[in-house]
Amino acid sequence: MKRNLLPTLMFMVLLSPLAIDIYLPSMPMMATDYGVSHNQVQSTLVLFLFALGVGQILIGPLADRYGRRPIALFGIVLYGLSSWAGAVAENFEVLQLVRVLQGIGACSTSIVVFSAVRDCYNSKESVPLYSYLNGAICVIPALAPTFGGVLAMHFGWRSTFIFMSLYAVLVAAVVILRFPETRPANTDSSGPLYRWHRYKPVLSDGQFVFYAGACMIGMASILTYVSYSSIWLIGHLHLSKLAFSGLFALNASVNLVACFSAPKLVKKIGNRPSVIMALVLMLLAAILEALLQLFGPQAGMPAALGFMLPMILLCVGFAILLGPATSMALSGFGERAGTAAAMLGFIQMSGASVLTAVIQLTPITAPWAVVVVLGCTSTLYLVLMVMPQLKHCHQEKHG
Repeated sequence: MKRNLLPTLMFMVLLSPLAIDIYLPSMPMMATDYGVSHNQVQSTLVLFLFALGVGQILIGPLADRYGRRPIALFGIVLYGLSSWAGAVAENFEVLQLVRVLQGIGACSTSIVVFSAVRDCYNSKESVPLYSYLNGAICVIPALAPTFGGVLAMHFGWRSTFIFMSLYAVLVAAVVILRFPETRPANTDSSGPLYRWHRYKPVLSDGQFVFYAGACMIGMASILTYVSYSSIWLIGHLHLSKLAFSGLFALNASVNLVACFSAPKLVKKIGNRPSVIMALVLMLLAAILEALLQLFGPQAGMPAALGFMLPMILLCVGFAILLGPATSMALSGFGERAGTAAAMLGFIQMSGASVLTAVIQLTPITAPWAVVVVLGCTSTLYLVLMVMPQLKHCHQEKHG
């Protein structure tokens, strides 16, 4: 059913990573222009992701009530207008508000994308689609920092927000021309939009909560790495914007290959073993990062490589994790896919932003912040997955 949806969904899903990655090389420049600290500039990433998460519980029921297509168009328009507002924002507080609005707009399209997959494909079929969508998302970290760095050098950092606005116009045209309504006829959209009865079946499901949490710790690890990377490499180690973009693109390219290869791995070894493998890779990344910070170089490009190379393992683990974890979290909610996808996004995005914000409040330097978040969360989940009393939460459902 609707086998030609994937290219359109890929266009739509890129709005979120574009809003995160395209201005990463410009963050030190933005801090200087606005006269704020590096931590305050990092808050623009956290606010975006927090809004992306909180917006899910507001928008998800609307997608079930009114359909996927109008919600997608609403989100794209809001994203485009707020991106333009970011390009002309004269004070930092306005930029922070813009990032919140961007997050709400991006979350609308994100909900529609993942709901549409669940609308049109069963649990087994959806695993490769989630991985391919995550692979499309990984194209942006591979390309956007370099492109954003070039834009910033020639036209200033505000040009990156103008580009986001123009991309929203393109996505709106694609949705209008190519995206049909996918909401199933049996979608539960009766009663008040926001009530505990709507969310209770989702949040009462142990498997949903468990794998939504797995998605959250993966996203928290990636967000910590991303939010600290430009401040550490450009601000602390004094790399050029292009050198930073090259290193970031290297990791993102590995992630891209991993995302498109992950479906074959998952098909071969199964969902649960794939999640375990991903968590092990993430833990190894934390261990290697710690060892390089203790015994590796402390300045220049060698130190930058010491920070970035362990993140390749994180990127591969994250790529393997999201497909099976997302599929298992949503597998039991075909009749309320919009609400379930919304709750998954809320837990994943808002939870990750809170964890990242907490670590940013500490004086811990970038490499050790990544080690703490990545190492602690992956270890915790590996322990949970070997506890017999939680077996029912992480066994795969079929459907």
